[in-house]
Amino acid sequence: MTVRQHWLRADVQALFDLPFNDLMFQAQSVHRQHFDPNEVQISTLLSIKTGACPEDCKYCPQSGHYNTDLEKEKLMKVQAVIEQAKEAKATGASRFCMGAAWRSPSKKDMPMVLDMVREVKALGMETCMTLGMLDGQQAQSLADAGLDYYNHNLDTSPEFYGEIITTRTYGDRLETLDNVRAAGMKVCCGGIVGMGEGQEDRVGLLLQLANMAEPPESVPINMLVKVEGTPLDQIDDLDPFEFIRTIAVARIIMPQSHVRLSAGRETMNEQMQALAFMAGANSIFYGEKLLTTANPEAHADRLLFKRLGIRPESRVCEGSDDALADNVRQCMRSAEQDKFFYDAANQ
Repeated sequence: MTVRQHWLRADVQALFDLPFNDLMFQAQSVHRQHFDPNEVQISTLLSIKTGACPEDCKYCPQSGHYNTDLEKEKLMKVQAVIEQAKEAKATGASRFCMGAAWRSPSKKDMPMVLDMVREVKALGMETCMTLGMLDGQQAQSLADAGLDYYNHNLDTSPEFYGEIITTRTYGDRLETLDNVRAAGMKVCCGGIVGMGEGQEDRVGLLLQLANMAEPPESVPINMLVKVEGTPLDQIDDLDPFEFIRTIAVARIIMPQSHVRLSAGRETMNEQMQALAFMAGANSIFYGEKLLTTANPEAHADRLLFKRLGIRPESRVCEGSDDALADNVRQCMRSAEQDKFFYDAANQ
């Protein structure tokens, strides 16, 4: 199946301009060509180092530039992270994501970070980290430790970016993503909508992502979570239908990527989340918290999945020889956790 390699701004804008039902139909049709429409990939996100970030991202409660009354925490111990990963796996997560509020990881912290990757990987889970900017050597070290995904969002369009962040450039972000790709890791990269940007900026963000030499394997679409004390805490809410349109256009122009319904789910009712899945979202963060902001509880997600007939996506086991045998056993144990979910296929 041929996948379009380059998109023009006019073509992406034309998708946003479609009547809502026509856009949803097209997105769902594309989704079914590449994915099981009733499977959703489950990830859990843990803040391994919280607060005091030197960046000035206007949406972020962890920025040291704003007073959000966030309690600062040092880098977690490896064993504490592993316990959280075990709990996440027991409740159905197949990928464990770890985030640290850094501009970039320091030399003294890298050994602990690498140990976290190795230990979580040994549980049979996919691993993902977001640690800020990476140079080539840091990216290679993470890849050698077994990191599967690296998250580094573009946040918004190049044109609107300066309204949100001044302490690092768009080029800095693209350079980190190039380093991640060169090291052989998969890319998790998306953005945030509802920050006061125009539709043209949502078009610009998706255009940047889709026209990468290799689009991100995982594309988180975040709805701004307004936190008191940040410069965006009084911004007007984005129209929910515009959010769904963004999900649908992302699905159409990045048909082989997982599109993640990410931050902001706490404020979305079940009907809006169901529309997002219909529009092509097939990944969520699962658990009670996304770094420092609220997220629907795991139990609520299980109930919603049951009502919609959705099941967790199964992991594809990879490896060779003894490593393959170990990995298959881990995947089988992971699959057993699916008993926590409703399986529409067996009803």
